[in-house]
Amino acid sequence: MGTDEIFLKPGFFVDSDQEDIIEFAHETVQGLSTNHEKALALYYRVRDGILYNPYVTDFEPETLKASTALREQKSFCVPKAALLAASARALGIRARLGFANVKNHLMSKRLADALQSKTVAFHGYTELYLHEKWVKATPAFHARMCKLFRVKPLEFDGYHDSIFHENSGRGERFMEYLVDHGSFADIPYEQMIDEYKKVYPHWFSNGKLVLHEQLNH
Repeated sequence: MGTDEIFLKPGFFVDSDQEDIIEFAHETVQGLSTNHEKALALYYRVRDGILYNPYVTDFEPETLKASTALREQKSFCVPKAALLAASARALGIRARLGFANVKNHLMSKRLADALQSKTVAFHGYTELYLHEKWVKATPAFHARMCKLFRVKPLEFDGYHDSIFHENSGRGERFMEYLVDHGSFADIPYEQMIDEYKKVYPHWFSNGKLVLHEQLNH
């Protein structure tokens, strides 16, 4: 398989061959003709149609699939990024996943207490191949939540990278990118779990990921 071909093929997590994802993608872009228009439509539907929910209590592979995020209509950044990538691939648009550790300076106390940190390890975003280049798209936070936290929702124009704002609309420090883990055709599951072990050691017992009940309070 050629280097470019892998970004069009379904993966275990970016399961673009699932009927519900194919239907979701085609329904979203009905009446649109260009990849640019389609990519924007997919971005905004995933951003706002799939609610952001960081309070997951397991990281089993099935939980992280694009099709699971679509079925549940809510998820955290990694499955939402996988859903955007899967939907794009279903339409013949090359897509891959990017990952980074970020520090959320405006993180809620509830989440910071659960993570015992303001660092979000292995934050996921999507990269779409448009206009002969890779462009970053971050569909994590839906517009309603951004309004609640009084930060601007991330827009995406298909030409420029759409990544978290450094500052809020009120001038406060918002997001800080700490570590770039690179780009992948699918979620590098073992690498992600290894990073969680480093950043969130309290999630593990005897080297195994355990349910962290505090996330479900």
